[in-house]
Amino acid sequence: MLEFGLEGLMILLVAGFFAGFIDAIAGGGGLITVPALMIAGVPPVQALATNKIQGLFGSGTAAFSYARSGLVDLKTQVGPAALAFCASLAGALAVSVLPTDWVRLILPALLVGIALFFALRKDPGEIDRTARLRPAVFSLTAVPLVAFYDGLLGPGAGSFYMIAFVALGGYGILKATARTKLLNFASNLGGLAGFVLVAEPLWAIGLAMGVMQIMGARLGARMAMARGARLIRPLLVVTSLALASKLLWDVL
Repeated sequence: MLEFGLEGLMILLVAGFFAGFIDAIAGGGGLITVPALMIAGVPPVQALATNKIQGLFGSGTAAFSYARSGLVDLKTQVGPAALAFCASLAGALAVSVLPTDWVRLILPALLVGIALFFALRKDPGEIDRTARLRPAVFSLTAVPLVAFYDGLLGPGAGSFYMIAFVALGGYGILKATARTKLLNFASNLGGLAGFVLVAEPLWAIGLAMGVMQIMGARLGARMAMARGARLIRPLLVVTSLALASKLLWDVL
């Protein structure tokens, strides 16, 4: 059984807080928590499994905060959330049988493209545009695709959900961010359900980090609603570039 000293535990708790804060604003909190868990000595698959526990708290808190503010009606997302759960469950179960090297090679280029897309946008990102996909088609394609990735690998899934809502769903950045959170919660839950069968999550550590996720997510959601795209867009650019760098570092 893994044992954590006081210093290691504090690092994980601080990582949970900042991950909740970043994830509520721009997604990508797993970029912080998964490496932190691995640095603390948790094996990779077990780190991914434990990350799903604490991620539930942050995404759930953010979803509730955005819904309470009136930015999203969670009832309309029940169907897509169910699809996200199932797709993420399938992704988690596929961890032990599917090669993931090709995914790790493609994702950095995709993330750099995402960063450039938002960095070079001329509009402030608050304006809704015409959707490229009808809601039903969006739910049947983009949602399960991102959710499967969330179960298979995970870090950055919140950012991918948000990008899909902006680029394909036609939403402004703040509304898109609000709509990602229930889906992210559902795919975290599905991923955890799958990992319980193929790994051994560290429940005590995951729950402790989850408490810090709640605190970070509440602060992040409040700041995002107060400042909108002016805060979300630069954080999304930085998060995407940081995640791309991390994935390239792992590959090389």
